[in-house]
Formats: sequence, structure tokens, C-alpha cells
Amino acid sequence: MLASHSLSPHSCETKNKKEKPIQFETAKRISLVLIGAIIAAVGLQFFLLPNHLLDGGVTGLSIIAANLSGLPLGIFLILLNIPFVFFGYRRFGKQFAISSVIGIIALAILTLQHMPHGFTDVPILAAVFGGAIVGVGVGIVVRYGGILDGADTIAVFIDRITVFSVSEAMMVINGIVIALAGFVFGWEHALYSLIAYFVAHKAVDTTVEGLNEARCAWIVSMRVREIGTAINSQLNEPVTYIKESDSEGREPHGVMLAVITRFDEQKLKSAIRKIDPHAYVVITSAHEVVDRVSEGSLYSGRL
Repeated sequence: MLASHSLSPHSCETKNKKEKPIQFETAKRISLVLIGAIIAAVGLQFFLLPNHLLDGGVTGLSIIAANLSGLPLGIFLILLNIPFVFFGYRRFGKQFAISSVIGIIALAILTLQHMPHGFTDVPILAAVFGGAIVGVGVGIVVRYGGILDGADTIAVFIDRITVFSVSEAMMVINGIVIALAGFVFGWEHALYSLIAYFVAHKAVDTTVEGLNEARCAWIVSMRVREIGTAINSQLNEPVTYIKESDSEGREPHGVMLAVITRFDEQKLKSAIRKIDPHAYVVITSAHEVVDRVSEGSLYSGRL
């Protein structure tokens, strides 16, 4: 006889509240992956493909294979990406694989039929604008947990088993693909494809990281409290004191962290120099900042 369990209305209500944000985030992620695939398809269909250009990776190999065989591009996008999605599933998890499959299938469907004419017949314009549009589309998919091109996953694998970094592996892979394009489409088209690749690569980075990239400022000074107060008042940004200044200690300098926008970088430097011209300042890029420091923790005591 099966045991019976009863759930109170309160427990059901709590469960529903927890499920709603998860369902919303899943729907949001899938929607944005589809939007990214649509944008990438626009770049391919209206700029790159009509001008016999490509942007490297598995997509580039698929374009070459489709041209040589006469079969639709979408078929090769699915077939050639299967092993890379499987590797990504083993390496990055189920959510990554699902997002990637959705994006790749959407891109494949949208490229089954080629547009006979694009928005421009000028190769340099097609390379720049096509690369930028494809890069934005790919960047959106990557930002929300998937890929449209499996070359990224194989680059990670090469990084793990060889002395090559991910970026070096990507350069080699895409260099080979673009060289193959030279034999198929001609070397002039291969050179324009190289431009499209670099533009797309930059567009992906910009889309994933955002235009308003934050800065982390690490400041070492005997007057960190005064500097922190200036940052609070002049830049309206919170600061975190890692270590207080202590003139009697073995290491008298204090250490603090401030996260600012890149537009405030010069203002920050000016504020620091007015208080302590000899302060040691290290400014690095922060690709993502989650939440903000609460007001009550801005002036915490010593650690």
C-alpha cells in the first residue's frame, strides 16, 4: 500500500513562488537564444553568403561544405555541430547543451534557403556589417548560456590537453578554415572573410561583456578612509575597505576596492591624486558586476 502525503496550502504556495522565477528565467533564456540565432541568420543571409564570405569556425566549414555539395547550409550546421554540442554537454552541463541545440537548430532552419541577393554587393561592406551582425547574434547566444558555433568548445579542449591557450587555438582553427575558403571561393574572398572574422570576434566580445564595462580599482594608501569618502561623495559609488591604514603597524598602508564605470576612471584618478599623490592604484576590467554593496557595509571596521 502506497503511503499518502498531504501538502499544506502554504507549502504549495511557496513551491509555486519558487518555480515562477525559474520558469521566467528559462523562458527568457530561450527567447534570447532564439533572437540571437535570428540576428546571426540575418548577417549570414543578407551579407556574408551572397558575397561568398564566411567568419570561420564550424559555420565557416558548413558554408564551404554546402558550396561544394550543393546541399542546404542548415544541414551541415546541425551535422558538424553535433560532436561539439555533445562535448559541451559533458564539459558545461545540460543547460548549455539545451541552449546550444535550440540556437543551432533555429539558425539551421533560417539558412535552409539562401537569399539570392544581399543588402550590398560590395565585399568590404558585406564583411564589416555581416561580421558585426553575426557577432552580435552569436554574442547574445553566448551571453545566455549557449553557442552557435562548436569551434569554441574544441578550443577549450585543446587548451586543456596542449600548451595552446583558448585564443591561440581559435586563431589556428579559424586560420585553417579561412585558408580552405581561399581554395574554394578565391583568395580575395578569403581576405575579406578574415576581416569579417575579426569584426565578428570583436562584436561577440562587446555583446557578451557589454559596452559599459566596469572597472575595479585597487587602492593602497595611508589615507584610504579619506579617499573612500571622496569616492562616495564625488562619484556616488560604494567602496570596500580590505585593510585599514595603521601608521604603527608593520604594514601601515590601507587597501580598498572601488568598482566604477569606465567613464569615471579619470575622475577617480584625479580624486585620489588630490588626497594622496603617492597612492598605489591598480585598475582592471570587471566584465560583470552583480548587485551592489549595501550602504551599511561601506564603513565596516577592520577585518
